[in-house]
Amino acid sequence: MRHAVVMAGGSGTRLWPLSRGGRPKQLLDVVAGEDGGAHSLLAEAFTRLEAVLPADRIWVCTAARYGAQVRAALPRLRPDRLVLEPVARDTANAVGLTAALVADADPDAELAVVSADHVIRPVERFAATLTTAYDALAARPRSLVTLGIRPTSPATGFGYVQKGDATEVPGVAAAASFREKPDRQTAEAYLASGEYLWNSGMFVWRATTVLDALADHLPATAEGLRRIVAAPAGPERDAVLAEVFPTLPKISVDYAVLEPAATEPGRVLVADLDVDWLDVGSWPALAQTLERVGEDAVSGLAVTLDSAGNIVFSDDPEHLVALVGLRDSVVVHTADVTMVCPVADAERVKQLLAAVEDRHGSRFS
Repeated sequence: MRHAVVMAGGSGTRLWPLSRGGRPKQLLDVVAGEDGGAHSLLAEAFTRLEAVLPADRIWVCTAARYGAQVRAALPRLRPDRLVLEPVARDTANAVGLTAALVADADPDAELAVVSADHVIRPVERFAATLTTAYDALAARPRSLVTLGIRPTSPATGFGYVQKGDATEVPGVAAAASFREKPDRQTAEAYLASGEYLWNSGMFVWRATTVLDALADHLPATAEGLRRIVAAPAGPERDAVLAEVFPTLPKISVDYAVLEPAATEPGRVLVADLDVDWLDVGSWPALAQTLERVGEDAVSGLAVTLDSAGNIVFSDDPEHLVALVGLRDSVVVHTADVTMVCPVADAERVKQLLAAVEDRHGSRFS
């Protein structure tokens, strides 16, 4: 059967001070809804998958410390579909753990891996492409299918996938190559060629295919996962998970699974996803989900005068943020931190948080 997992374990440090260690960005109600309210990125990802799958075949993988918050945010998530990592050991182990648990429940499972960091519109087009990716997997059971976003600009902040030969499934091609984040000139050439898609970090594959790949290329992880799943579900498995998982080698799923598979012609496929896609990984990205007030992006109580290009966020409904004559700045107010920086330096917020931790420990993180 078809299953999917939402990867929701990130800490979202580039959205500090709104995103914190105890409540990361995927759990914050920052996405404006059509009803005028707001919901979380995680809730949006779960609902998006429900356009393709029943709720009982949707899994969520997150850090153990976020378990209670995830349960509260997703009332339709089955309790046994929540995968809790005791510690962060990068994506190969998070995906591997989920694949092992899904395969234990359904040995023939086809598993989509999606992120909790994305805003994707329209949902219907996403659902159609995800279904196409599952269809490609049915036609080529050993394949690894990645979803490639049709680019709308020469973005330098994303990786790219080059499309190769078409397959028997319309909208799916062999992946000819993967490219890291390019410079501007190269990105412009990629866009003009029509051969390249943004690498979304979303995949579809059989759960057993991932586990076989880990056995071939990361045997320590594969053995650890076997030990975990061999234990009966419940306190005994939890104890083995807590013992074994922190010892697994830390590595991304791209290096552990995709790169070795890409050396086999036709093994890695790419499904063309033509949507409005936003990877909410920074303040400028989040600003695209916020209300526009004049020439500023605003969430919360704010008044601006002769200001433009700003991102203003306050999580205190009783606290007014007032700007006059300010240009191209990020202004974030929370109960214990006020952060101001030029929009051009928004990518340095992670570096700023490290400096705060050096001086104040974990008090503000």
